[in-house]
Amino acid sequence: MRNITLFAFLFFSISNFAQIKGTITDEKGNPLPFVSVLEENTYTSTTSNEQGKYQLNVKEVGKNKITFQYLGFKTQKITVSPDSKTALLDVKLLEESFALNEVIIDPKNNPANAIIKSAIANKKDNSDKTGRFTADFYSKGIFKVKDLPKKILGQKIDLGEDMSSNLDSTGTGILYLSETISKISFEKPNKLKEKIIASKISGNNKGYSYNTATLSTYDFYENTLDFDVKLISPIADNAFNYYKYKLEGSFYDDNKQQIYKIKVTPKRDKEPVFEGYIYIVDDSFAIYAIDLDIKGYRMKNEFTEIMTLKQSFSYNSKNKIWSKNAQTLSFNAGIFGIKFSGKFNYVYSNYEFPDSFEKKTFGNEIVAFEANANKKDDAFWNSIRPIPLTIEESDDYNKKDSLQIIRKSRKYTDSTDAKHNKFKIWDVVMGYNYKNTFKKQSFEYKGLLNITSLSFNTVQGFNLDSGFSFRKTNEEQGKSTSISTTFNYGFSDERFRVIGTISHKFNNINYATLWASGGTKTAQFNGAEPISKFINSLSSLLFKDNYMKLYNLEFAQINYSQDILNGINLNAKVAYEQRKPLFNTTDYSFFNRDDVYSSNNPLAPNDFTTPAFNQHHLFKTALNARINFGNKYISRPNGRYNIKDEKYPTIFLTFEKAFAASEKKYEFERIGAAVQYDLSLGNKGLLGMNFKAGKFFNAENISFIDYRHFNGNQTHIGTSNRYLNVFNLMPYYTNSTNDSYLEMHSEYNDTGFIMNKIPLLNLLKSTMNIGFHSLAIPDRKPYSEFTIGLDNLGFGKFKLFRVDYIHSYQGGIQQNGVVFGLKILN
Repeated sequence: MRNITLFAFLFFSISNFAQIKGTITDEKGNPLPFVSVLEENTYTSTTSNEQGKYQLNVKEVGKNKITFQYLGFKTQKITVSPDSKTALLDVKLLEESFALNEVIIDPKNNPANAIIKSAIANKKDNSDKTGRFTADFYSKGIFKVKDLPKKILGQKIDLGEDMSSNLDSTGTGILYLSETISKISFEKPNKLKEKIIASKISGNNKGYSYNTATLSTYDFYENTLDFDVKLISPIADNAFNYYKYKLEGSFYDDNKQQIYKIKVTPKRDKEPVFEGYIYIVDDSFAIYAIDLDIKGYRMKNEFTEIMTLKQSFSYNSKNKIWSKNAQTLSFNAGIFGIKFSGKFNYVYSNYEFPDSFEKKTFGNEIVAFEANANKKDDAFWNSIRPIPLTIEESDDYNKKDSLQIIRKSRKYTDSTDAKHNKFKIWDVVMGYNYKNTFKKQSFEYKGLLNITSLSFNTVQGFNLDSGFSFRKTNEEQGKSTSISTTFNYGFSDERFRVIGTISHKFNNINYATLWASGGTKTAQFNGAEPISKFINSLSSLLFKDNYMKLYNLEFAQINYSQDILNGINLNAKVAYEQRKPLFNTTDYSFFNRDDVYSSNNPLAPNDFTTPAFNQHHLFKTALNARINFGNKYISRPNGRYNIKDEKYPTIFLTFEKAFAASEKKYEFERIGAAVQYDLSLGNKGLLGMNFKAGKFFNAENISFIDYRHFNGNQTHIGTSNRYLNVFNLMPYYTNSTNDSYLEMHSEYNDTGFIMNKIPLLNLLKSTMNIGFHSLAIPDRKPYSEFTIGLDNLGFGKFKLFRVDYIHSYQGGIQQNGVVFGLKILN
């Protein structure tokens, strides 16, 4: 009944709209894009599209005063005569003449500085005026690609048939086009509630757009704006530390208010800053408009060449509020000669500024979709869409929506699948893929020569994987089922091992997932696998350092995971494990052949006959919880998507118990906890922290496998983006414990705040990392590491490297070393 009422209300509202539409050009007849069009003293507004066309929905046509506002052109106000339900109104705008008659340019008394100081002094008052509102919101996003090749570095690019067919022979076309209509409620600093009533994706009538008001809130009254890094607002409290200003002129808008045009220039090129123009209103010193560029390297995104953010504000003389009516965010990016571009347009209209909201207006759900939001027809969109489609966009909708009907048919999918599924004799060796698109099923065979799985260790020698996998999905219900098996063969120990896994996800609401696995495999003593197969292979074959220590694990395991409450996820596991020791079976290496590998016993690297443990079996159960405080989420008809509140830490709790072992001594209990938190320091960087603690009970004689092992690193190669879970100079097993432990990691990344100010070093466009790591366990001296290094290093657009100097200390023993970070291996 509620949905019927809402539909009736929307239908009544739409049917009572009238439209004013036309084309906006300059004096030479060139179309003007993104001109703000609004009805005087209301919050009914829109903007023109790239071809200068606009359409404004008003309650009725007749004696409407329509304002046309565009940067660089004189604001024009036109009264519309009564007509039927549609009024055609083409408008020609004249270029603005900027005046500097009464301004004396004095280097010691820059008038622009005085205006900016007044804007900073008044920004709280101006911000508070729009600190609480409701509004109608429209967004349109388009993403294009140009010169996309068939292959990159020999690898075929697979965008999927739907996307690939949208590109012409040069690899150029629209990859994504989407629109949303929603109603939003907002209260500063960050309370938001959005109800999406219509969502449209070109070529996907079952999809739900990701364009939301949540992702478009850029407030220049705040000191910083979030673009992966915190960019400094031109009217931030400390803006004069980052910017130079120049008054380029002033003009008067239709309300006879003087508007200052101020050029914004960075003082230092590499810092997180904008450049361009900000327009400030005299007297109130409110923002009139924004026209600013962001260079990619300034926000540590080398693939983005430039991003442009434009905002326009309109004035309501009744309540004397300047409110944002339109925003455009566009970007150009590129890599390997491929060029990407995107543009997102946003329109805010029908504002209301309540004195307060009801208590339950805002909650953890920040975005929700109305039922059938993605089922609105063309008549609905044509009547309510504030920015007309361009010819290119209209053609894209028509083409993709028509092709979608064909591509989703059983006949078409069976035909394309049959072509793809043809079996060739060399597929036995190289691998084979089969899919049934209509039934949402796929099958993969990895082949006898799965080179990407090839690795080396001293227990198995060279070893290779193969296997099969099957997957079936139901996107509308959020269900998926997968079955896989992996075969591994070691050429030195001549041992064949097999593991199998089956999993089923029940939905995308609470993400309830059940999976079972079992078989035989080689496993590292540290289940966190601190050394990867690739790094261990290089270390062994090139330097004859075999840091990976393995044992044979035969197991059967069942896991179940589910979000039980908002922000709380539980994971339960029960497993049977039989463990057997393993020994080195090969001494092969490419170099240093006269050297000897260490044994496979992590406790006695020079003992090649004594195993690290005796063969045994046990049952293990574990219960793990992950808690995100203040968790927000987006509700979509096909799922729920969690958004972590960065103000709060994430807490992990665990309880582990071993029982029914082959000998009583192998049984134990362990409790553990971890706290992870990123403390944002605004434009000054990010402080990451990871604290862990735990305690074993009844564990005096347990197997070394079940000890708490800590992630060390003896390879001098780092593979993670951040070092918040590793000791980069600590040997892998020297501090393992079956007692209590306290582990601490912290790492400060300046995000360029310090590095951007150091001559010559700022040319690297890098960031500085300063870290401290500590481990405390009973009966041993604490272990500590101090680190300092540079991140975001590389060549051109590829910033994939970091380097750190590390000083460690334990019980009077000090070590120094350098770790080279290769994040590409992560």
